[in-house]
Amino acid sequence: MKDIDEDALRVGHPETSAAGLTAVAVALQRGFEQAGPLRTARSLVRINQRGGFDCPGCAWPEPNGHRKAAEFCENGAKAVAEEATVHTVTPEWWDAHPIESLEDKTDYWLSKQGRITEPVVLRPGDDRYRRISWGDAFDLVAEHVNATTPERCVFYTSGRTANETAFMYQLFARSLGTNNLPDCSNMCHESSGSALNPTIGIGKGTVSLEDIHDAQLVFVVGQNPGTNHPRMLSALKECRDRGGKVVAVNPLPEAGLLHFKDPQQLSGYVGEGATISDEFLQIKVGGDLALFQALGHLLLEEERRAPGTVVDRAFVDAQTEGFDAYAAARASIDWDETERATGLSRLEIAAVAKLLAASKATIMCWALGLTQQPHSVDTIREIVNVLLLQGNFGKPGAGACPVRGHSNVQGDRTMGIWEKPQEGFLAALDAEFGIVSPRGHGFDSTEALHAFERDEIDVFVALGGNFAQANSDTEALEAGMRRAGLTVHISTKPNRSHIVHGRTSLILPTLGRTDRDDKHASGRQFLSVEDSMSMVHSTQGRLEPVSEHLLAEPVIVARMAAAVLGGGHPVDWRAMAEDYDVIREHISRVIPGFEDFNGRVRQKNGFQLPNPPRDTRTFATDVGRAQFTVSPLEYLEAPPGHLILQTVRSHDQYNTTFYGQDDRYRGISDGRRVILVHPADLEDLGFADRELVDVVSVFRGEERRADRFRLVGYPTARGCAAAYFPEANALVHRDLVARESNTPGFKALTVRFVPHAG
Repeated sequence: MKDIDEDALRVGHPETSAAGLTAVAVALQRGFEQAGPLRTARSLVRINQRGGFDCPGCAWPEPNGHRKAAEFCENGAKAVAEEATVHTVTPEWWDAHPIESLEDKTDYWLSKQGRITEPVVLRPGDDRYRRISWGDAFDLVAEHVNATTPERCVFYTSGRTANETAFMYQLFARSLGTNNLPDCSNMCHESSGSALNPTIGIGKGTVSLEDIHDAQLVFVVGQNPGTNHPRMLSALKECRDRGGKVVAVNPLPEAGLLHFKDPQQLSGYVGEGATISDEFLQIKVGGDLALFQALGHLLLEEERRAPGTVVDRAFVDAQTEGFDAYAAARASIDWDETERATGLSRLEIAAVAKLLAASKATIMCWALGLTQQPHSVDTIREIVNVLLLQGNFGKPGAGACPVRGHSNVQGDRTMGIWEKPQEGFLAALDAEFGIVSPRGHGFDSTEALHAFERDEIDVFVALGGNFAQANSDTEALEAGMRRAGLTVHISTKPNRSHIVHGRTSLILPTLGRTDRDDKHASGRQFLSVEDSMSMVHSTQGRLEPVSEHLLAEPVIVARMAAAVLGGGHPVDWRAMAEDYDVIREHISRVIPGFEDFNGRVRQKNGFQLPNPPRDTRTFATDVGRAQFTVSPLEYLEAPPGHLILQTVRSHDQYNTTFYGQDDRYRGISDGRRVILVHPADLEDLGFADRELVDVVSVFRGEERRADRFRLVGYPTARGCAAAYFPEANALVHRDLVARESNTPGFKALTVRFVPHAG
C-alpha cells in the first residue's frame, strides 16, 4: 500500500505543549472540509452534551456538573468530521473501483472516499463489489451460516458499538451456539481486566472524574493523553490547580505530558500553557514492572523508618490478603538490575517514591503502554500492590484508572461481548430468552487469527472496526481472511478489511453516532454507552443520514439474526429493532446494575454502575479480599545490534482511522513509515538520520520483515524505538502476546535494521 509518497517526509522539532489555538483551527478545518460549515456546527454543539451524542472517539467521561460549550477535543472533532462527511461511496463508486485497483490504497485514502450508501456484495469470481438489496444480503448471511457449524462462525465487535447493539449481537451469537466473540478489548485493555479481576474483584477502574480532580497524586503511565484522550489534560490541570501533583511515566516525551494549552481559557493562547507533569520518568519500554517493584520496596523502607506513616495497616489487615509474602519479596532489591531494566537512576525513582509516600490519595492511570507486553498482567498487578499498600481504594481522589480508548469498549464487555462469559450471565440470559447458551470458551482476537490460519473460520462478521489492520501478524491474518467462505462488515466507510475479503463478502452500511435514527413506528430512538468510569448515559444523533438506505446497527443485527435463526426462534428480534426500550428492558433483567434501565438512562447524567472497591471498599475476589501478589522481575532487553520497538499512534489517527498523514506533536509530516530512534542509538548501530531501511523483527528464532522505513533521530528512551500502528503490525508475531490476557505484544518487538537495497 503506497499511495502516499513516503519520500515527501518532513521532520521538524517535537512540540512541548498540546492543544491551543492550532488545535482549534485544525478541528474546524477538518470539519469544514469533510462535512461543510452547517453539518459541522450542528454536530459540534451536540457532541458530549446532554441530549446529544457521545463522541465516537475516546471513552473519557463528561462532568456531571457544568459542561463547557465545546466539550470535545481536536481529535474528537476530527472523528465527528470523518463520520459527518457529505462525501459518499455509492454502488457506482464500487463499480468504478475493482478490488485490484484498491489493493495498494491506504486506509487513509479509503476513508476519505466517504460514507457507504448501500449494501454491496462481492461474489466468487467477481472482481468488484456490486449492489445487493438488504433482504438478499440477510438471506446470503443465513445461507452461509446455516451451511456450517456455530464453532466455525466468528462475531467480532468494535468499541464504537452501543450497549443495546452489543447486547443483541452477543445474544445472536449465543442463540446460534457460539462464544466466538472477539473484540477490540482483546487487543488493548484485556491485560487490565486479567490483572484487576483476581486482585480487586472487578475488571474496571475504581475512580470517577471528580476523583482525578481531588487526587493528591496522579500517575500517568504508558499513555499519550495529548493525542488519545486530550480531555484528560483538563482533568490533570484541575488536579494540579487544586494542589495535586502528576507523575508521567513514558518512553517518549509526549507534548501532552509536558504542557497543556487549554483552548477554552485565555491563558491557553499564550506561552507554553499549564505544566502537566511535576515529574517525568523516561522509562525504557517494558521497564514498568521493575519500576513499581522498586516503588513498593521504597514505600516499605519508609514505613520501617517511620511506622504508621506510609502503609495503611488498618486497611491492609481488614481488607487484603497476601501482604506478608509481598513485603518479604520487596524487602530487598537489586538496584543495578532495576536501573538496567528501567533506564532510570535510583535517585529518579527515589524522588517519585517520596511523592508517593507523602500522598494520602493516589490514582494510578495507565493505557496500552502497559498492556501489550508479555509481562503486562504482572505489571498491572504490581501497580495494584502499590495502591493497596496505602489503602488507595474506596476513598476520594484514589484508585485504579485504566484509561480505555474507544468509546463504549468498556460497555461492550459489560453487555456480554466476551469469549469467556461467566455462568451467572449465561444463566440469566437463558432464563430471559428461553435459549441455551454455549458454555465452552470461544475465540478471542488472537485465537481468531490462529483459526484463520488453520482455515477453521467459514463466516466472519465484523460489527464495526477494521480487524485486518487492528491485529498482529498482518500477512498471515490477511491470507486467512481471504480463504474464509463469507466475510460480513457492518461499516460506515471503506477500510482495508473490505479489500482482504472472503470468497464471498458483504458490506452492510450503518448509521453512525451523529446520524438521526427515526425510521421506527415508535418514533426516534436513542442508544446508550458506558464511559471509562462506569457512567452510563444516552447518545442520540441528529444529522440527516447521507443515504436513505442506511440501517441502524440494532436493526441490522435483528434482521440478520431473524434470517439465520428463523421464525420459530424464541427471541422477538423485530420488537427489539422497532423499539430500543424493549432491548433495555431485557438488559435490566439480565445484567446487574441496570435495574430500571429505561428510567435511569433518561436522567440528566445517566447513572453510574456499582463498583464495590469504590463504593463499599469491598472486593469480590475468590477469597473476598483484595489480593497482594508476588511477581518475578521481568523486563525487555534486546541483544546486541537490536532495539526494543513499540507501536504508537500519530496525532492524525485514532486506532485504525486516519485523519491525515501528519503527527504534529512529534514534528512528523507527510509520512508514516518512520522509526523513531535515539540519535545515540543510531550512531551506535551505524545508521544515519533519515536513512531508508528495512525492519526485521525476531521472535523465537522466526523473523518478519517490513520494508522502506525512514529512521528519524528522536529523544526516545535509549535502547528503544517507536513506529506507527498499524504499519508495524506485520512485525508482530502472532505468538508474541501478554501471558494470561493473550493481548498482542505491540510494545515488545525486538528489531534490527537493514539498509534498504531497492
